[in-house]
Amino acid sequence: MGALTSHRNRRTVRVALRLTNVYGRLETNCEFCERLAMSVTKCTTARIGSIRIGAEDYADRPGDKADRAAAAPLALIAGPCVIESRDHTLRLAEAIQRVCRELDAPFIFKASFDKANRSSISSFRGPGLGEGLSILGDIRESLNVPVLSDIHLPEQAGAAGEALDCVQVPAFLCRQTDLLVAAAAAGRCVNVKKGQFMSPEEMSNVAVKLQESGCDNFMFTERGTFFGYNRLVNDMTAIERMRAFAPVVFDATHSCQLPGGGGTLSGGQRQYTGTLAAAAVAAGADAIFMEVHDDPSNAKSDPATIYPLDELGGLLAKLLHIAGAVRGER
Repeated sequence: MGALTSHRNRRTVRVALRLTNVYGRLETNCEFCERLAMSVTKCTTARIGSIRIGAEDYADRPGDKADRAAAAPLALIAGPCVIESRDHTLRLAEAIQRVCRELDAPFIFKASFDKANRSSISSFRGPGLGEGLSILGDIRESLNVPVLSDIHLPEQAGAAGEALDCVQVPAFLCRQTDLLVAAAAAGRCVNVKKGQFMSPEEMSNVAVKLQESGCDNFMFTERGTFFGYNRLVNDMTAIERMRAFAPVVFDATHSCQLPGGGGTLSGGQRQYTGTLAAAAVAAGADAIFMEVHDDPSNAKSDPATIYPLDELGGLLAKLLHIAGAVRGER
């Protein structure tokens, strides 16, 4: 324990010196945030299996059509909020994959093996680490699709890295240094959701933690900002601002949440999913994250916001059209 503590302390000192040497002193204003952003080495492309998310920054070479065409296409990260059963999860993965193939959209499957942050202690949490990773591993192999899931404890990272193509850190835990260090050590792409309590520029600290821990393959997800109690709003400028550090995913379904709005569960406004997703793609999001279910009202987690499977194709086609117009690819 003493050696581990010493190692953590040395890493903390390195990061602090790195920042202090650049700026001389810490400031708590927008100017400091902007300068901090410039100090981070940008991760231009996240690699999840064979799928690329993000692209080079072409601002210095406007009009270079050949290079612009190399930009990674809009990707979809989708699946149920939580693994409800092996058969159900596999059926959903197959159905979403068919939609994405028809529209020629890159697809990463997501599902949680343990919803450790449910509102109520009696809420369904999922099958747990062992069985959950086994199910996700089967989907990965049988469908040849990359898989993503979230971890809540540092000790889950090793096993997750063996089964997954992308390890996700939840928004509420995005500042937890030990969790970020463990996720970085898993050797996979790391997706960190921006805390609902954080500015986009503060994610530069997350980037530094990952890079100092040896991870150069990561991306960030925008999922809304607290606006008083039980309410989230989205500042679409956050997408461009976080792209200074890494590719940015937009979480369209969680952005519609009313956190804790149902007392023992979160409420939501699913009807705005498409509006927010379209705005995010127009603002430059590199990928869209959506929780999808074939029977939303009976979903075991987030029934108020999870998106209907039978409406996914229409929305995804619209988003791809917007992405093509914005990027000048189609």
